[in-house]
Amino acid sequence: MPRILIAGCGYVGQAAADLFHEAGWTVEGWTCSPESAGLLVGKHYPVYAVDITDRARVNGRAGTFDAVIHCASSGGGNADTYRQIYLNGASNLLDRFGGSIVVFTSSTSVYAQTDGSWVTEESETKPTRETGRTLLETENLVLVHDGIVARLAGIYGPGRSALLSKFLSGEATVDPESDRFINQVHRDDIAAALFLLLDRQPQAKQIYNVVDDQPIRQSGCYRWLAERLNCPLPRVGKLTVQRKRGESNKRVSNAKLRTIGWTPRYPTFADAMEKSVLPSFSQF
Repeated sequence: MPRILIAGCGYVGQAAADLFHEAGWTVEGWTCSPESAGLLVGKHYPVYAVDITDRARVNGRAGTFDAVIHCASSGGGNADTYRQIYLNGASNLLDRFGGSIVVFTSSTSVYAQTDGSWVTEESETKPTRETGRTLLETENLVLVHDGIVARLAGIYGPGRSALLSKFLSGEATVDPESDRFINQVHRDDIAAALFLLLDRQPQAKQIYNVVDDQPIRQSGCYRWLAERLNCPLPRVGKLTVQRKRGESNKRVSNAKLRTIGWTPRYPTFADAMEKSVLPSFSQF
């Protein structure tokens, strides 16, 4: 029975841990704090409070694993937080679990294209922000150690959607001069992708984009929500808030991941909203 460590048993990590457990894997989860670990005491697998940025704590944990998924979150932190959690965390995990295959959940924000073009895993990665450059540095470290990189698009799912939250709160703005493509992926489709990458014969040093089938312009997302919820469209104006994921505008392809058998349960924004996100939102 294969053993897996989920280093970052949060929104995505917990869904992945559940899926691996249901498939018969022996699962261990880590969270940053005892409080977070305490919320998961009812799981059918153990979850421990281990800060992956603390090398001594990581080295002090007993056990071996066939695979390790580094899916800890920065919590929207600054450049130093990114470096600590992603780069230093990956270094600590790679040193401690040298015999394991490591999967790092990165981000499609490493693609900085601004012309709305399609990008694949072979496209240029030249992030403009320090946070993106840290992600790319972490990817390279994992790949050098024969690991796998999963570049995740914007994550949404039950109880979580940045676009829907902004729409419902009245904070959404449609900027005709910056109507970029939005690339998203449902949490459960990410978990399925991670399972597929490790349950089959893992291919070392590979990068996969994890994103749904249909990039959609931001105005299209808000237009769909307005029609579905019978609400007025957001105001039209100039965006004044800096985007967390950068100023890129591209369409991310999932063709490579599909060639190995991944099929998203929620292939479009409308599918995910209707079947999963809207029914789960407490504000709705």
